[in-house]
Amino acid sequence: MPARARASEVPVVTPLSPTDPLGNPFLRTRFALPARPRTYLRRRRLADHLDQAFKTPLTLLNGPAGAGKTLLAAEWASRQSPPVAWLSFDGGDHRPGLFWAYVLQALRACGAPLSEAVGAPVNASRVSRRLLSTLASELNERERPVLLVLDEYDRVADTKIAEQVEFVLHHAGRGLRLVLITRTEPLLPLHRYRAVGELTEIRSAELAFTPEEAAALLELHGVSVPIQAARNLVDRTRGWAAGLSLSALAARESSDPELYLKEFEADRSTVADFLLAEVLKRQTRETQDLLLRVSVLDRFCPDLANALTHRIDAEPLLAGLHRENAFVERLGHSWYQLHPLFREILRAHLRVRLPGLEPELHRRAARWLRRHGHLPETLAHSAAADDWDLAAGALVDDLAIGRLFTGPNAHDLTQLFSHMGPEARSPATELVRAAHDLAHHDLDHGLASLRHAEQQLADDDRDLAAAKLSCALLEALAARLTGCPPEVEKAAETAAELRHEVPAHLLDKHPELTALLLTHVGSTLLWAGRFEDARAVLNTVAGTPGGPSTEAPREEAMGHLALLDYLNGWPARAERKALAAVSEADRPGPPQPPTGSVIGRLVLAAVAVDRNELDRAQALIDQAADLPFEARDPVTAAGRSLAAARLLMARGKMRAAVEAVAPAVPAAVASPWAASQEALVTSAAHLAEGRPDRATEALRAVSGEQPVCAVEAASIQLAARRTAAAFDLLDSIHTEERTGPAVTVRAALVRARAADAAGDTATARKLLAQALLDARRERLRRPFLDAGAWIRPHMATAPLHDLAAGWLTPAAPLHRERPGPPPPPPAPLVVVELSAREHDVLERVARMMSTEEIAADLCLSVNTVKTHLKSVYRKLAVNRRGEAVRRARDLRML
Repeated sequence: MPARARASEVPVVTPLSPTDPLGNPFLRTRFALPARPRTYLRRRRLADHLDQAFKTPLTLLNGPAGAGKTLLAAEWASRQSPPVAWLSFDGGDHRPGLFWAYVLQALRACGAPLSEAVGAPVNASRVSRRLLSTLASELNERERPVLLVLDEYDRVADTKIAEQVEFVLHHAGRGLRLVLITRTEPLLPLHRYRAVGELTEIRSAELAFTPEEAAALLELHGVSVPIQAARNLVDRTRGWAAGLSLSALAARESSDPELYLKEFEADRSTVADFLLAEVLKRQTRETQDLLLRVSVLDRFCPDLANALTHRIDAEPLLAGLHRENAFVERLGHSWYQLHPLFREILRAHLRVRLPGLEPELHRRAARWLRRHGHLPETLAHSAAADDWDLAAGALVDDLAIGRLFTGPNAHDLTQLFSHMGPEARSPATELVRAAHDLAHHDLDHGLASLRHAEQQLADDDRDLAAAKLSCALLEALAARLTGCPPEVEKAAETAAELRHEVPAHLLDKHPELTALLLTHVGSTLLWAGRFEDARAVLNTVAGTPGGPSTEAPREEAMGHLALLDYLNGWPARAERKALAAVSEADRPGPPQPPTGSVIGRLVLAAVAVDRNELDRAQALIDQAADLPFEARDPVTAAGRSLAAARLLMARGKMRAAVEAVAPAVPAAVASPWAASQEALVTSAAHLAEGRPDRATEALRAVSGEQPVCAVEAASIQLAARRTAAAFDLLDSIHTEERTGPAVTVRAALVRARAADAAGDTATARKLLAQALLDARRERLRRPFLDAGAWIRPHMATAPLHDLAAGWLTPAAPLHRERPGPPPPPPAPLVVVELSAREHDVLERVARMMSTEEIAADLCLSVNTVKTHLKSVYRKLAVNRRGEAVRRARDLRML
């Protein structure tokens, strides 16, 4: 609001004078546009925005020191037609009379005529209302507005001046356009101007350089770097103009500018000199102390800052620093952060001014953050203070022990606690140590730490339900790794009892603990052959509400469920679940421990072998081997052995298959299905080497409890001419609904072979027809390829040939309606095999992508794509893209 006229303010009109009210000559440099350096970069987007200044009474350029405000305005003003009045403020006297004397002199110096009626202030401390009214009136009468730029307006702090500026701006109407360049919020009613669209604002976020602008600025300094290097520098400097320019000047003197910009030490650079002089040293002693102490924090609020300073004045100090653009950035909800470079420099300065205080500041921060429920930051500051009892205690008390195994920060947490020394011996540190060792499958050390923790907890009278529940989780993991169902069920029962003693909000906050526990139970039950019990538990985990913290257990559960389906003879179901596990593990985001994807890939490999897609199977096994954090529990080890052995058998490498099939991890309880798989491979190897008696002896471990294994064992018995034993195995199979096509197809082939041996051709072909129908839906090719020579004459007959055409044998229909020479003999029972990359190319061909698009999508050269296409055409016996797609769809390859 305009200030009211006072009786003491007597209107005075004086002739123009070359001196200010104190009798000093006007400093003409304050009216001159600042010179732009040759390295100044004109940014068109900001200049275009500044053009809005002619449409609004007030324009505000607000940003920190070195943001480029002044040079931006000066370059823009130099391109405007006069009159443009420029006035810079310094650290001198800015009383109202002096302020307006300089403003009037700036207006006259730019050629904006003012009558003698306006006059000039004669008193440095005051200015008359008549002078201001006359000035506003004359400006209002102008046809062409005067552009007045006040640089470093933040140095003008007198509220009277703010009221007077508002008065003149309001009454000057369209005759005045005012541009304020400032580090702080001016004492003007900005909200009013903003509400009616009469304010143009350019603030820190818009003043920040983009990566492209930064690269161009570096070029002007003679430093040429890739755009990614410029982007990294912008991230570190937040696009701060002075930081970029000073870094460029220093990089120009370096032998490797790109490396310098990547690794320069901010506290040892000219950037530090600038920030210390322009920001830190301009603050009071108390504010400097506050800034130094909060520099150990990534973010802070007033209460946390008070905890570090042992004072109670952080709130107004932080608000003032933010308002002054003193490199203190507001995050919202009373939280702040320091500019990254400023933080680096302050931390280095802290070590010089207050040596030895940094660990204590981290400890204070950790305690405050723990009380207020900020676990990740608590852990980080506890570790920085080397206070591992505090760190581990916070993790365990929060029931977050499972975060060491799953969630987006699992790897970071593991890395953090890897620095914990052996001197930390609280129950919590022992639990964390046990979790770390068990996660890396070090059972001996893991169990030792777990026993120490349990002993300490037993001797402690405090309520430590969260720690005991963490113990139960680790006990379940240890039991899983040793393949011991009784122990894992005992741990699950203990956990169920302890859940009632833990605050409900902690259980809700950490669903991963229950998901991990049940995954361990389900995996162990699967190992023991208790398939239905395992399925019930694993389905519960798979149905756990989504979220990063339960992602790994869900992946594992889906992978285990896929293995269950495979072992029960349902390859298509197994494939769907395995793909779900793999695709979930492969989602973009931070790297996770993809244990579920390991199982998923191994199941996909086993299914690929059954479909005779041997190259794909090998690729999947290789991928599983390359994945980090492989879960080497008995189930995963047996899954790897199963997939590898089946692939080697399909390639005729029986001895290698025998070596691959034994599970690599010993277990307390033998697994019936793993033992059966080992027996099958060993038996097949003996049979292939002409030892039928030893082959049948090896099958003693196989029973009808494992249907898939039983039918394969029956096939081996029949090949060894033990027909009765083969049928005994088939008859012993439990034929519940859970038995899938992989069982029925192989069983039908065994019975068909027996019928063929007995001379019952009709029965053999009937059984073969049923087997083909069941196998076609699942694309099961391997059972027919392994059947032997007896099957070929039957497959040459028209009905069976038609059933096999297109998916088991090449599509070559018999032309019985025309007389002529007899049809050629049926093609051998082989299936087209495409490599994984050929399949990728074919999929994109089906999506109508051009060769160039496929090359770009797969990061290949065009010539490589053409080579893959030629191979696809040859393998599918076609000459064109459309034919390849149709043929692949007929073969169910797409």
